[in-house]
Amino acid sequence: MSQLAKESNPREDQEFVKGLGLTSATTLVMGSMIGSGVFIVAADIARIVESPALLIAAWLVTGFMTIVAALSYGELAAMMPKAGGQYVYLREALGPLWGFLYGWTLFLVIQCGTIAAVAVAFGKFLGVFLPGVSSTNWILHIWKVPAIHLGPMVLGNMEVGLNTQNLVAISTILLLSAVNVFGVRTGAIVQVVFTTAKIASLLGLILLGIWIGSTPEALSANFGANFWLNAGWGALHQIPVGVGGATALVSTITVIAVAQVGSLFSADAWNNVTFTAGEVRNPQRNLPLSLAIGTGAVILIYIAVNFIYLLVLPLWGDSYSLTSVGRGIQYASEDRVATAVMQQIMGQSGAKLMALAILVSTFGCNNGLILAGSRVYYAMARNGLFFHSVGRLHPRFKTPHLSLIVQAIWASFLCLSGSYGQLLDYTIFAVLLFYILTLVGLFVLRRTRPDAPRPYRAIGYPWLPAIYIVMALFIDVVLLVYKPQYTWPGLVIVLLGIPVYFLWSRKGVQTPPSAASTE
Repeated sequence: MSQLAKESNPREDQEFVKGLGLTSATTLVMGSMIGSGVFIVAADIARIVESPALLIAAWLVTGFMTIVAALSYGELAAMMPKAGGQYVYLREALGPLWGFLYGWTLFLVIQCGTIAAVAVAFGKFLGVFLPGVSSTNWILHIWKVPAIHLGPMVLGNMEVGLNTQNLVAISTILLLSAVNVFGVRTGAIVQVVFTTAKIASLLGLILLGIWIGSTPEALSANFGANFWLNAGWGALHQIPVGVGGATALVSTITVIAVAQVGSLFSADAWNNVTFTAGEVRNPQRNLPLSLAIGTGAVILIYIAVNFIYLLVLPLWGDSYSLTSVGRGIQYASEDRVATAVMQQIMGQSGAKLMALAILVSTFGCNNGLILAGSRVYYAMARNGLFFHSVGRLHPRFKTPHLSLIVQAIWASFLCLSGSYGQLLDYTIFAVLLFYILTLVGLFVLRRTRPDAPRPYRAIGYPWLPAIYIVMALFIDVVLLVYKPQYTWPGLVIVLLGIPVYFLWSRKGVQTPPSAASTE
């Protein structure tokens, strides 16, 4: 009998409150995906690809990969609807070491780092309304860590301490963690409300852009013959390599892979709903459906929003004589492309409205990340691979309250350390690596457990999951070569988990009492 069968039985699932239906599960998918990325990353993508067509192509490729992965995860989610989601899939398919490495990286950087970064983004945009909220308004400045160059990697170069911006960030993390202690239904209500609000704001941006937002300058610069500029299969693109000032000429396919860093992160976190599988009603039906509906809807919105950017602002900000349009997409102030678009359409009031929309978006996004992430550490603790106390549920609310607290403490520390931005960059490689490994696990489980109940089978298997693996491997290799300052540290973070796993395992820790009582 597998470890999963021993430790994740039906009685254990009954400890959780089944408080997530199809609507709340779908809003968890969508709300976790939509944070601040879609509002800003188009600027960096545009600078890399130098082409309207390739800007859209980066989002199309990201959309294809995200939907294929979600449709494939649906089979695993329906097959093993247990708290911990992707951690459980890796553990069952490839072994406990791989599950631990995922949970280790998720806690150390991916989930908590994302929570910290999204919270700081909330503080940053709150500063639009409250100028006193600023990264330069220090309450306690501890240290400026100097830049340390290790070959292609750059570490340090960050401010450590408490300022009004990260104080707001920490406050939102603590508030949302407390809200989620009081029951999954409370967290689900917050998620539905804020996800609905931010989808409405994005749809409003799309409608305004279509009806009144397009400008002659943008239409002339971005469409017609210019749309396909620099987009030919034989075109060569110059991109920076590492941090030493070196550049390289690469193909169109390669430049799209490099540019996808922003779009992939903007579309990430869709898998968070699998972490909460133990609290989803009728998970065999609702998990695959929520993954398919949620990812499909968000990707359509993202592609539409980027077309709106091209309708309102020219891609090349300094290459055209702009009479009625501000700076172009590539040169939007602080990369706030959506804000620049709304300012072009409605003036300063439009910029304020967009800042408000981003506040709603980041707040709702963090609620989903906080709710979901805590379930992974809970599952790890029940397997003896995290602190025992984290594997207990609140006696009244049936939520992993101690897991939420531990997560909030570490995410708050990352806000203080100033390292969250670097750590997020460093995990680009690791995030894709674990998606690849999980889809490899899908193939392994088809072979090793052919008779296991599969209420839903991955659409397009084996071809679509295989195509995803090949595409993701290509992106990882490209990033290792051309963005080593971000990818090698991510790999190091994953590998550091190997000795930690064996040290933890050597302690001989057992399943905590709360888990043992359910067996």
